[in-house]
Amino acid sequence: MALLSPSLTFSLYVGWFALAAVGCFGSVTRLQRISDADTRRGLLALLLTSGGWATAHVGFLVSPARQLKLGWYVLGLILGLAAVGAWLYFCSAYTNRTYHRNPTYRRLAIGVFVVLVAVKVTNPLHHGYFTATTVATPFPHLSVSTGPLHWTAMGLSYALAFVGYFMLLELFTAIDLDTRPLVLLVGISGLPVVADLVGYTMPILVDITYEPLGVAVFAIGVVFVYLDRFEAVQLATERNVPVLVLDTDGHIRDTNRAARHLFPDLDTVRDAPLDAVLPSVAECLDSENPILKIRYNGGNRYFRITETPYGTAKRGLGSTLTFTDVTEREQYRHELERQNERLDRFASLVSHDMRNPLNVAQGRFDLVRKDLDPSDDNVAAIERALTRMETLIDEMLTLARNGQQVEQWDAVRLSTFVSDCWAMVETGEAKITVTSDLTFEANPDRLKRLFENLFRNAIEHGGTDVTVTVGALDDEAGFFVADDGPGIPGTERNNVFGAGYTTSETGTGFGLAIVDDIAAAHGWEIRIIESAAGGARFEVVDVDIVE
Repeated sequence: MALLSPSLTFSLYVGWFALAAVGCFGSVTRLQRISDADTRRGLLALLLTSGGWATAHVGFLVSPARQLKLGWYVLGLILGLAAVGAWLYFCSAYTNRTYHRNPTYRRLAIGVFVVLVAVKVTNPLHHGYFTATTVATPFPHLSVSTGPLHWTAMGLSYALAFVGYFMLLELFTAIDLDTRPLVLLVGISGLPVVADLVGYTMPILVDITYEPLGVAVFAIGVVFVYLDRFEAVQLATERNVPVLVLDTDGHIRDTNRAARHLFPDLDTVRDAPLDAVLPSVAECLDSENPILKIRYNGGNRYFRITETPYGTAKRGLGSTLTFTDVTEREQYRHELERQNERLDRFASLVSHDMRNPLNVAQGRFDLVRKDLDPSDDNVAAIERALTRMETLIDEMLTLARNGQQVEQWDAVRLSTFVSDCWAMVETGEAKITVTSDLTFEANPDRLKRLFENLFRNAIEHGGTDVTVTVGALDDEAGFFVADDGPGIPGTERNNVFGAGYTTSETGTGFGLAIVDDIAAAHGWEIRIIESAAGGARFEVVDVDIVE
């Protein structure tokens, strides 16, 4: 600056900071194009505080009166401190962290801000933050000499600012997209620190904070030049997840290493239409179920494609395709479908191929029974056998159909539902008590069968005077059905849900097996423990409670 006249040097300083203020405030109008709300708010706060900071520098330089200059200077100190908080908020939001939402961190930040602002504003009383004298180089201005309180606050501010830089650089190194333009912008935003040091140690620069210049360059670079890459990097936060970046015309603009490994053709193709390079992906995006099946690493893999647009509704910049591996879930779903098909075939076999011969036998028996002696034990035995066969077929059909995954759900209230089910069972002198209530999601038809079977089981083993208790679990999402009967020995509790297991000569052994299948079809778990009265207590957990 020594080669320039004082007036030209002064004009350059005022011009730099005025341009920085205009750049920050002017960038605000384009922030609506940033889709993530927290990132948008953080960058807005950063631009407003930095623009105000640069404006305070202009006021400090051009104000004619000493007190006015000092007022602008203190205002700049406050806005500069606020800019540090805005910078951390922005960095946390952009890197998909949650520090900016943590109430403890927010309260701590506000507390530190209030204390430091108090120290800055009360400087005329203690002069521990700065003192000011008039100097003539490189142009006439008010030179500020900083005190120990300034360096304490400055050290804290720079330490916090570098935390933000670390969050950004960690993200840029973790993402396999091309982040060099953003790394350059972040680097430029930190260069004014060098000017700060030169201004403090050498007379060739005014001892003033130059950071608003770096923030202005960063903001202009992001919102005017690299906004598409800025959003693409934020969306691609997992380095092992394949990511494709498309422009508004559906052309492939960028990929990460995981995507190129998944689709080798991407190694040699760039800026080409997606439907030309990866037609299967384009076709999958247009389908109702965006699950892509491909041959990968010697086997079939399934990926859910998530398309996330960035930009605004009026002016989109493109979209990011993320490929999430859902192979295990899809394989499980396919296995369930195969099991359901086998159950359907089994139900069809039972319903037709077994019930038809039974119906023939029952019809023929009815024809000849009038010629037989009713007191003959053989007649009674045949009738019991035919009746038992019909019961077994009904239970087997129920077992097959209730084991299929539940697809239709409704909200049911425990107390009302239990009362309705109890009325459908021959209960004799048995009693039921509902101790507590809850509302949960279930398939009413299958849930009805579950309760009825549990009630019949309690009456069958506990007698017609048994007392059944139903209620919501205290510490888990679920309900219980308990009785005061003889209970189930601990060694037998793992066996009672097996198809065909029974301790009764008249039982089919399918009642509790059906209960277990109904619970599994809902995604619930059922277990048996001893009730408070010494009987059996069935607990159903993992239920979806309706608030």
